[in-house]
Amino acid sequence: MSTNDSATEYNTAIKASESSVEPAFQLITLGDTGGIKDGNLSAFLLRSLEEERYVALDAGSIVNGIDVALKEGAFDSLKSKPDDNLRANGNVLHNHVAAYLISHGHLDHVAGLLIASPDDNNKPIYALKSVNDIMGATYFNWQAWANFTNRGMEPKLNKYDVVDLAPQHTTAIEGTNLTVTPFSLSHPLESTAFVIESDNDMFVYFGDTGPDDVEKEGKLGVIWRYLAQQMRKKTLRGMVIEVSFDNSRPDNLLFGHLTPKWLIQELTRFYELVEDKSQVSDINIVISHIKYSLKAGENPRSVISKELKQANKLGFNFILATQGQSLIF
Repeated sequence: MSTNDSATEYNTAIKASESSVEPAFQLITLGDTGGIKDGNLSAFLLRSLEEERYVALDAGSIVNGIDVALKEGAFDSLKSKPDDNLRANGNVLHNHVAAYLISHGHLDHVAGLLIASPDDNNKPIYALKSVNDIMGATYFNWQAWANFTNRGMEPKLNKYDVVDLAPQHTTAIEGTNLTVTPFSLSHPLESTAFVIESDNDMFVYFGDTGPDDVEKEGKLGVIWRYLAQQMRKKTLRGMVIEVSFDNSRPDNLLFGHLTPKWLIQELTRFYELVEDKSQVSDINIVISHIKYSLKAGENPRSVISKELKQANKLGFNFILATQGQSLIF
């Protein structure tokens, strides 16, 4: 997409938020692709506008993503005095990123965390137990990488406090006023959706996931029902959800991912569960994890954008994530 397209997407999100109630969250895109473009892999920062501490939603690209976001002015609204002992990117990483939420252990979702770990500061890593176990066995094992955590192979460097989340149980995120409720997702490795709440406001981040009709596990249906129930008393401000491939991708080659066709079908099921349909127009749906392609021809982002627009009969507000982008919900 062009730079102008990105600006239009940003303005649409701001307008949608202002049209209903005061904004509650800031979302910064540190990485928007699902591979293969190193330096721009799945990672987001989310904070309540009541504080200046973010939680990282996956960590495919961290320092490079922060650098791009700094150039785009994504952190300009922060009021706290920068740390004079750190560069601007170090100040963000050390003083404003409070914790990591890791959806699953695939490298395009954790590479930035691993690479940044020698110069990162102490903070917790939250994930489902299966995800934390994979991270320890595969990466923090003194073979692929040093063990910067407080569990697993000796010596433990104790930089990261590893916290196992229980599915569908709510946990406070240390150093923030946010809570998180995780839900299991269907993927070759168990993946996770994180419902993040601040008072009566909600945001949901989906790690990699296949559609229920292909995966046959019904996991997205569980999340749609939970969100619809919560929306009776709380405001769902937005979501990040993947669309990895365009509609030409056959179902047997999805490997636990979504296409525009499947996303629209899943969102339609969600829409049908929401009692007050007017709430849907205020939900900003950020599309992430579009697979970067080396092939000549039309950009996958353009194809996916067109396919979503053509199928969008219910008025969803789609925004394609762009590295460095800041959105207020």
